[in-house]
Amino acid sequence: MVETRPAGRATNAGPGRLLIAVYLLFAIAATSRAGLQIATKFDEAPVAYLLSAVAALIYIVAAVGLARAGHTGRRVALACCSVELVGVLAVGVLSLVDKELFPDETVWSQFGSGYGYIPLVLPVLGLIWLWRTRRDPA
Repeated sequence: MVETRPAGRATNAGPGRLLIAVYLLFAIAATSRAGLQIATKFDEAPVAYLLSAVAALIYIVAAVGLARAGHTGRRVALACCSVELVGVLAVGVLSLVDKELFPDETVWSQFGSGYGYIPLVLPVLGLIWLWRTRRDPA
């Protein structure tokens, strides 16, 4: 009798759908915030506003990667979630240590406190979901 290993679940099924929806919600929120800030007061805090735009781009690409659910989609989502987590941690620490570096908040400032710390939790949940839905090695 040949034993088969489970192929892993699709990242866009079950709880993955909620994760994709939250990523899309944050993509809209971060894009709107960054767009408005860049258009109206870019000279006040260009680094903060560009970081919000980067966060928005990461949220969009992560949502697409999770929604595609194939090998490439998983790799894209893994890269996005990893970069996002490093970004949230780095910006979170820097925004607490050197407040002058960020004269205005970004999506990731103070670990996403302005968004209920969801920017800190979201990449962790994304990485956990990607790990749980991975294919088992043969």
